[in-house]
Amino acid sequence: MPVDAAVLEKLEAGFKKLQEAKDCKSLLKQCLTKEMFDELKNRQTAMGATLLDIIQSGVENLDSGVGIYAPDAESYSLFAPLFDSVIEAYHAGFKSTDKHPATDFGDINTLVDLDPTNEFVISTRVRCGRSLQGYPFNPCLTEAQYKEMEEKVSSTLSSMEGELKGKYYPLTGMDKATQQQLIDDHFLFKEGDRFLQAANACRYWPTGRGIYHNDAKTFLVWCNEEDHLRIISMQKGGDLKQVFKRLVDAVKIIESKVPFSRHDRLGFLTFCPTNLGTTIRASVHIQLPKLAKDRKVLEDVAAKFNLQVRGTRGEHTESEGGVYDISNKRRMGLTEYQAVKEMQDGILEMIKMEKAAP
Repeated sequence: MPVDAAVLEKLEAGFKKLQEAKDCKSLLKQCLTKEMFDELKNRQTAMGATLLDIIQSGVENLDSGVGIYAPDAESYSLFAPLFDSVIEAYHAGFKSTDKHPATDFGDINTLVDLDPTNEFVISTRVRCGRSLQGYPFNPCLTEAQYKEMEEKVSSTLSSMEGELKGKYYPLTGMDKATQQQLIDDHFLFKEGDRFLQAANACRYWPTGRGIYHNDAKTFLVWCNEEDHLRIISMQKGGDLKQVFKRLVDAVKIIESKVPFSRHDRLGFLTFCPTNLGTTIRASVHIQLPKLAKDRKVLEDVAAKFNLQVRGTRGEHTESEGGVYDISNKRRMGLTEYQAVKEMQDGILEMIKMEKAAP
């Protein structure tokens, strides 16, 4: 099916705008050459996604770090020259010839409590993203598909038992008291930021979106925020073993009822190419007052262990009360277990350094 003339016109204008943007440092601008642009601009996936759907957020937001999103699973294959180039740049050398390993949650008993005396680690969290097989990602979803997915997800979650047992709260028709409680718990996501808005990821809001949490509020699932599913396990303190075990148990139960999109080479597929592979982000909120006297020093130490430092409220935020969010940076080319263990080993070393600092 040929790409619509109006789409091509917008693509040409968008590419020109990127080329002329002197201050733009996005991976999109670095990776999308004229030859590549000409090769890809007439392609369209079976679900109707074009190059415009992929690059529109980065064209509109020239201050993007990455600048591209995948409208559906096929985009990763059909527009591989662009995605592979961005993936290699972001995921520290995961080349187009590399293959992401099979899922492996490893021996959870080899994980530990990072801070048994509760001196440094305030809380621990492990999350992963998943997409449901057979559905496009946000920009190409219809209202009916949003509803259908929410129905599948909420009925699967509602059958959870034991520690995972809880309640699903749809955003549609949510009363003010519930909404306020979820905001106070830092559980509620807001309608997408400008990067997601520009990627056309917020249509039919709040249809099909919702939040599930267990009774203890240590397990959480976001439905149709940025990805189809964000599955999150967290608790106060540093017991990484317990947090990861809860996540793995939940993922296995959900996957037994709703199959996920997985790519032979790239691992689990999600809307944003920064979040492929294991899709695992294991993080702690931690206070390291001596190391953090100079944030640059803290970031350099973290980088040695493949860890990333963020402010207390995530990306692009400052630290509050000397608390930092530190997480694994690598998500591709290693197993789920290795990603979590990388965070564990790095944090244990950083705590050792903090204790030894004068």
